[in-house]
Amino acid sequence: MTKDVKTRWYKDAVFYQIYPRSFCDSNGDGIGDIQGIISKLDYLKDLGITAVWLSPCYKSPNDDNGYDISNYRDIMDEFGTLDDWKQMIDGMHQRGIKLVMDLVVNHTSDEHEWFKQSRSSKDNPYRDYYIWRPGRGKNGKKPPNNWTSRFSGSAWEYDETTNEFYLHLFSKKQPDLNWDNPKVRQEVADICNYWFELGVDGFRCDVITYISKTEGLPDGKFNPIICGDEKFVIGPHYHEYMHELNQRAFSKYDSMTVGEGQGITVSNAESIVAEDREELDCIFTFEHQEADAFMTVIPKKFNLKKWKSIFSSWQALPDNCWNSLFIENHDYPRSLPRYGKLEYRKYVAKMLAICINFMKGTPYIYQGQEIGMTNIAGFKPKDYVDIVSKNIYKIAKFFPPLIPVVVWALQKRARDHARVPMQWNAQENAGFTTGTPWMMVNPNYKKINVEESLADEDSILNFYKKINKLRLGNKIIKEGGYTELMHDNKKLFVYTRELDDKKYLVVCNYSSKCATFKIPDEFKELKSNLVISNYPSTPTVLQNTKVLPYEAFVYELTK
Repeated sequence: MTKDVKTRWYKDAVFYQIYPRSFCDSNGDGIGDIQGIISKLDYLKDLGITAVWLSPCYKSPNDDNGYDISNYRDIMDEFGTLDDWKQMIDGMHQRGIKLVMDLVVNHTSDEHEWFKQSRSSKDNPYRDYYIWRPGRGKNGKKPPNNWTSRFSGSAWEYDETTNEFYLHLFSKKQPDLNWDNPKVRQEVADICNYWFELGVDGFRCDVITYISKTEGLPDGKFNPIICGDEKFVIGPHYHEYMHELNQRAFSKYDSMTVGEGQGITVSNAESIVAEDREELDCIFTFEHQEADAFMTVIPKKFNLKKWKSIFSSWQALPDNCWNSLFIENHDYPRSLPRYGKLEYRKYVAKMLAICINFMKGTPYIYQGQEIGMTNIAGFKPKDYVDIVSKNIYKIAKFFPPLIPVVVWALQKRARDHARVPMQWNAQENAGFTTGTPWMMVNPNYKKINVEESLADEDSILNFYKKINKLRLGNKIIKEGGYTELMHDNKKLFVYTRELDDKKYLVVCNYSSKCATFKIPDEFKELKSNLVISNYPSTPTVLQNTKVLPYEAFVYELTK
């Protein structure tokens, strides 16, 4: 198969992200596994899911929950075996569900055989698979430059075996690969082709914009928190290396690739994902995740106008580019109550579902989002399991007055909130495991769980089913133009989707107070029909109305 017959199937897909460690445990060891995923495939099919993004399930010592890979061609023991994986992908394909795997190739684990060889001596054939440099200063113990790790501290680790430093933009157990070495780039292509031949339908490319570093590794601009970004985010050879990988692997299959897009903005997005570039198919952008945060972890008041501007600017991308639509994943806290008050939990969740899913792009549902899972109230430092949360708290302990502030910030923004076990039912441990769960279960599982949601016709889960059915084959959503209305309104997010002689009007109230909606003059003579809403009281035809707290509705307008 060549790029000329790529079907771009992902433009019609509804994705579901599975964080395997927390999804479903089949053997009672407290850790989610592949057989657990297999047991829930009918659930995914019934939800209307047509593709799965599976977070890493490869061999790993789990310093960063699987994003530190020690063997790219085998499955983590805790998750099962390669035969289990093959059974899983066969089960997905039988149900019309495609599988996209995580591709983590900016770095490996320090327990990968390549790195074991690389650190053994300066003349080892694998030495240049990683980025090694002598230290600075009289004794050579000062890091080679001022770059910092995304997980705090220096991005360099001294290794006594050869008296040099290696680069790690994340944990010290995640050494960066040297993509300037053509052998490394071929290894990555071979890994991709290995999984493609086993049936994988694509890859989500982890921190892919970090792979090319500025020649000479110069110091970055001073920043008290993070240094060096401008020296490796979309670096000098990024496009060359991604096009090469596309030609050697991605383009040979009817595949889909989505990149984790740090550093990507509307201004440079076309150079990253335009179809004729033959690099990535689409990206995850994170600007909207900063509408209620500074530097990702510091909470601030949600800014609806900023939120609207960001989404609208991305919707304006040319037709040869494609958007990824998401509000939750494993790296961010739950969307509730980030964008609305918990006393309106169902309405907020449904409003967000309408707002995001009627935009142009491929939607992603993160496990538990479809039942309205929330952050853990009263989350304590002893409960942290994420390496980022632990590191931030460890630093705070050196400055005791900061501890209450850090605990407050992590209560709202810690990645741990998204990684608690999936809540399947009201039984012990939320039905996730019969053993002791690897991390705490949210205490609200007795009220918020899949079993309860399935039995409730008005549940968030059943609402997602309706939306997923609406999207299927819907050309207005897939191909229609996008126009934002009422931008200065501080409560309402209003936009239209238009194709040929049909138009959708989407109105979403992001406030706990009522808002006034008046029909725009250009719509007053059009016929209207209610497509979907999250309140039973929404009028069946469009009219001037008082929009209730967190109410959302969509009307189809025709001449």
